[in-house]
Amino acid sequence: MIDFQLLIDMRGLILLGLWNTVWICFVGCIIAIVLGLALASLRLAQPKVFGWPIAAYVEICRGTPLLVILFLLYFGGPSIGLRLEAEVAGLVGIGLYGAGYFAEIFRAGFKSIPPGHVEAARMLGISRWHVLTRIQIPQMMRLIVPPSTNQLIILVKESALLSVISVDDLTKNATTIVNQTFVVVEPYVAVALLYWLIIEIVARGGYYLEHRLKARQTPRVRAVQRGGEGHASS
Repeated sequence: MIDFQLLIDMRGLILLGLWNTVWICFVGCIIAIVLGLALASLRLAQPKVFGWPIAAYVEICRGTPLLVILFLLYFGGPSIGLRLEAEVAGLVGIGLYGAGYFAEIFRAGFKSIPPGHVEAARMLGISRWHVLTRIQIPQMMRLIVPPSTNQLIILVKESALLSVISVDDLTKNATTIVNQTFVVVEPYVAVALLYWLIIEIVARGGYYLEHRLKARQTPRVRAVQRGGEGHASS
């Protein structure tokens, strides 16, 4: 039998851990998305200048565990004069780590747009800014929502590693409850359910955004797509 009274008595630690997990993941993921978009844009706009450095950054992020990045920021930072609070090191670590993955997601999204669509839009006299905001980004967004949602879910689950650098997240506070009460099942079951709830919200949000983007495809984009197909065939 699950001791619900224990969870009620320890709700303060559980709710504190939930709050820290949510806000650190939220801010860290925003950093990852914005930085990833900037890296992908620079890499595509100026491949000769930014190609190799950004490609190297992406490979380092994909080849280095998040835990190692957290250790370098939190424990290794003071050796070079960089002293970060545990929460700040956690969100910066998630942001830098996730940016490498999002950079590749955004780059693949831009690359997947048929060149004929952009050429047809310019032939119709549409400005470069409107081509970007009305044609490229909408088409790219519809393509990257599923992999982006999956990447956000991965970052949320990997945020459990923040407990190693003493962040009072769900995992660390559950361990604290276990150490105080010597009860193992209830705290970790509660934490597992809360992580599942967060991830389910992220997944449902991704499904909703994907359907909304498909529904908001404008007639102009459809016309440009048809024009691009005709232009490519000719």
